[in-house]
Formats: sequence, structure tokens, C-alpha cells
Amino acid sequence: MRQLSPEQVGDVAEVFRLLGEPNRLRIVLGCLEGDRTVGEIGEALGLSQSLTSHHLRLLRTARILRAIRHGRHVAYAIDDDHVRDVLRNMVAHLTEPHEHRHDHTDREEPEP
Repeated sequence: MRQLSPEQVGDVAEVFRLLGEPNRLRIVLGCLEGDRTVGEIGEALGLSQSLTSHHLRLLRTARILRAIRHGRHVAYAIDDDHVRDVLRNMVAHLTEPHEHRHDHTDREEPEP
């Protein structure tokens, strides 16, 4: 993997910080299956239109989502396959069965 500049590391950290907010993560996960309008997103998550729009603006600025105009309506979709792959891989990682313990150490326990 190539070395990232300090600015690039900051940009990646900012994307993860944005996705660390549960409503924004739920918005992005909802867009994995297809385009969603502000109204659809807000209704599905129980958020006001203004709060939904605020989250969408931040996600668009970070290039996580993109806006697609459909006549008078605007829908939001995952920006590209890189973002889609990261999200799908993280969901798969967290939902797959696993055998190891979460003891917060990097070393394996000795066998008895």
C-alpha cells in the first residue's frame, strides 16, 4: 500500500468520522440498495427534512454520496464502487460468524 500524506490521512479520518455518526451511517447504508430521495431517507429514518438535508450535504462534500437529478426531484446514491465496496466489506466483516474472542490483544492464547 502506498504511503499517504498527512493531509490524505486526515481526509480518510474525516470520512470515517462522518460515518461514525449513526444517522449518517444509516443514510449511507440505505443508499447501498439504490437511489433514495430526501423524503424517502427522512421517512425511513424518522428524521426531519432539514436534518436529513444537512447530513446529505456533509456526505456529498466528503464524496460518499452523490446527487442525481430526476426532473424536479433529487435522489442520492453511493458515489462510486470504492465507497460501496468498503461499506459492503465492513458489513460482511461484522456480520459473518467468527471463532475468535474479542479480548483486545493481538496475541493468541497458548493452547492448553
